[in-house]
Amino acid sequence: MTNHTVDTDFFLMEFYDSKQLQVLQGFLFLLIYLVSLMGNLLIIMLVTVDQCLHTPMYFFLKNLSFLDVCFISVTVPKIILSSLSHRSTISFPGCVCQVLFVVSFATSELFLLTAMSYDRYVAICHPLHYNAIMNREVCVQMVAASWLFGSFLGVLYSYGSFSLSFCGSRKVPQFFCDVPSLLKISCSTMHVTIDISVIFGLMYGFFCSISIGFSYVYIFNTVLRMPLLQGKSKAFSTCMPHLIVVTTFLVTGATAYLKPVPDSPQLLDFLISVSYSVMPPSINPIIYTLRNKEIKAILWGFLWKLD
Repeated sequence: MTNHTVDTDFFLMEFYDSKQLQVLQGFLFLLIYLVSLMGNLLIIMLVTVDQCLHTPMYFFLKNLSFLDVCFISVTVPKIILSSLSHRSTISFPGCVCQVLFVVSFATSELFLLTAMSYDRYVAICHPLHYNAIMNREVCVQMVAASWLFGSFLGVLYSYGSFSLSFCGSRKVPQFFCDVPSLLKISCSTMHVTIDISVIFGLMYGFFCSISIGFSYVYIFNTVLRMPLLQGKSKAFSTCMPHLIVVTTFLVTGATAYLKPVPDSPQLLDFLISVSYSVMPPSINPIIYTLRNKEIKAILWGFLWKLD
């Protein structure tokens, strides 16, 4: 089927007709974006320069922060520019890139969160074998696998989405290009490639979710059998930030993508989309900074040196 969109633009969703409200929205997203960048880059810097944080857990955390920077940079700068310039259009190549990178980074982040849960499982359930199991080579392989799976699903989803025809409305019911919204406005009746992509995506998400769930079942069973309260408290404190991050990522993602795409999106739909694409990268640094004693101590030491 012939694709009709190569030389055309798409129109992204706008929630305010008032130019003043659009400008306010732009500055609000700019503030959120800068805070997210600062928080994630701070974690990357601290983990890189401090030898005490050169462990598998913080190696994964540094890569998670890098993924968060990439993930939020795919969508938020565009909505900031659109809000401040009052132009909601996005080019065909730009739309392709958003689908490619949103899927790639989200997929990579889910695998990395799974690897982090396995790291906590080994650290708590098999502490004597931790250094042997979670050696540097294994950690690098896990991070490389996250990028490999992310790239594969990103290419698959973007190819499937843009092999469709868009011969009618080009108004995307979303503030960035994503697969459900593009399917909504497509006039193609057959989309085998995207169906295959969705099947792969669901299998991948199910595998990662089950792996994380089993890791924490074993972790909680081990922690509850610990004789000392201090040991239990320390074990839970190392797991809670990751568990909060995983829950936020999975709940917001499932809410955003499992609900039907509305014909006329309302403010609630906008907030749900924001919660998935903006909230995890923004709150992850806060969660890990506030609930991690080592990072807090090193951060305060770094700030003390600056003074």
